[in-house]
Formats: sequence, C-alpha cells, structure tokens
Amino acid sequence: MNNKRKIVKRTFLVLIVLGLLFLHFYVPRVITEIKNPIVEFVRGKHHITASPSFGNNKSKGKYINFKSFDNVELSSYLMYSNLDTVKGTLILLHGIRSNKEHFIALSNKLSKLGYNSVALDSRAHGESNGIHCTFGVKEKKDVFELINILSKQENITDNIGIWGQSLGGAIGLQALGSDKRIKFGIIESTFSDFKTITNDYFNFHLGFNIKPLTNYLIYRSGKIAEFDPIEASPVKYCKKIEQPILIVQGNMDKRINIKYAKANFLEIPSLEKEFIEIENANHLNVWEVGGNEYFERIIKFIEKNTAVNKE
Repeated sequence: MNNKRKIVKRTFLVLIVLGLLFLHFYVPRVITEIKNPIVEFVRGKHHITASPSFGNNKSKGKYINFKSFDNVELSSYLMYSNLDTVKGTLILLHGIRSNKEHFIALSNKLSKLGYNSVALDSRAHGESNGIHCTFGVKEKKDVFELINILSKQENITDNIGIWGQSLGGAIGLQALGSDKRIKFGIIESTFSDFKTITNDYFNFHLGFNIKPLTNYLIYRSGKIAEFDPIEASPVKYCKKIEQPILIVQGNMDKRINIKYAKANFLEIPSLEKEFIEIENANHLNVWEVGGNEYFERIIKFIEKNTAVNKE
C-alpha cells in the first residue's frame, strides 16, 4: 500500500512539473506563433481552402519582396492604378492568420478608381518569413521599410495611406503615430492594448481567464518572440496621430469590444478624425454589413485626402 501511495505521489509531482514546464515554455508560443500546430488544429486547418493568387489577376502589378530592419524577408504585391494618372497609394494590412490575398478584390476596386495598392503579408503570415507576430512592435518597422522600398524602386512618395483590419489596424495605428510619410489612415476593428486584448481573447476562446496566469504568459511570449508586450499599445501611438483618420468598428464585435475603438479615437489629436460604427456588424463582416454605402464613404474619404490641392 505504501509503495502504491509513493507511486501516485511521484506521478502527481511529475505531472505538475510537466504541466508547469508546458505553461512556461510552450503555451506562450500559442499567443505569438502564427503557424502553431495546436492553433491550426483547433481552427481546423483542413477546412481552409487556398486563396486566389495575385499572380492570377489580370490587372497590372508585381510582387515586391524585401528584407526588413532585422533581415526578415517579407512579401507584398503592388497593384498599379488602371488609370493614366495615379491619385495615391494604399498600404493594405490584413488581420491575424490572414494574408495579402484577402485584398485582391479591394485592390482591383482601387486600381479602377486610380489608386495603387500594396498588400503586405505581415511577418510570419502568407509568403513572408518569420515565426512570431509581435502585434505591431516590429511590424510597424516593416511598414516603414516598405515605404522606403516604394520610394526607391517605384518613385512612390506622395499620398500614401494605410488601410488596416484587426491586427493590421493595430499595426496601422502604430505606423501612423510614428511615420508622417503616411498621410491618412482607415483603421477597422482593432484593439487598444495587447495585454488587455489577450486577456479578453483567453476569456473569449476558453470561457474563463485567470488574469495573473495570462499576464505571465504574455510576459513569456514577449521573451520568446523578442519584443516588449507593453510596447504593443496602439492607443499610446494614437496620441501622436495628426493625420486624417477613420476609425471603424462593428457594434456586435464579440472578439474586440467597440469600447477599444472608442478609446483609440478619443486619444487621437487629429483635427480630421471620424468614428464609423457599423450597426449589427461583428469582427469579421464589417464590409459585408456596411455594404456599398460604407465603401462609398471610405472612397470619399480617400479622394478627399489624395486631392491635388490637399496639403
């Protein structure tokens, strides 16, 4: 009987130690590692169908691959304006675990209206290299380097705007607050603070959240992915945004509460800012619910901020 008790105690201790090691070394990777096998299993990778390719598109354009500040190779696609004149250029930033092909239809629409667009695969996404997402800390610098490349290789320097969704919106806010070469922004469905939204996501996906544990996992994720989680704070960069900007959010978004969009909006000092609340839209269907009326509103905003007499 004593031997059995010893075996049970030892087994229990071993399981505790293994559990703690799992929490310390592996679980934080679920937060930042984009192609994490556990996340892909839960999401059902086998249900994901291949996205159409920009390369199959009949519009004029080309892939632009470049190395970022830390030597990570990134992939983007530049689609040219279909008109004789170019009104401006939009940098398009997708959400987490998406890719640049999400913007094929939008790129075509912009091209027909006289705009270039550059859809970027964020690091660790799509055809870009990298393992970890840093929620804007490194990604904003990737955007800066993309703007450098557009200037050097394509002579694109004027009327550059940014259009970001979710994670892309968070990157967009941090980029707008750091680089005045970006003249305007459209930010959809994003968060205000990485630490806060990660706690929310644990509750959303698991149905509960142990805040001290989640905060420790956030700290560990930063160590593993080599970034400071505190720096992944779009709301902090909002305080530096003076460019014209639209903040957009669905009021039925269960993943990212509309209060975060409102918090971002309140911190922006720009004299040309507007908040668009999409009635009955959730995190994934802002475009669908907003419909043509929404897109017409966005295009008017873009046209206003790329007009010839716009200073």
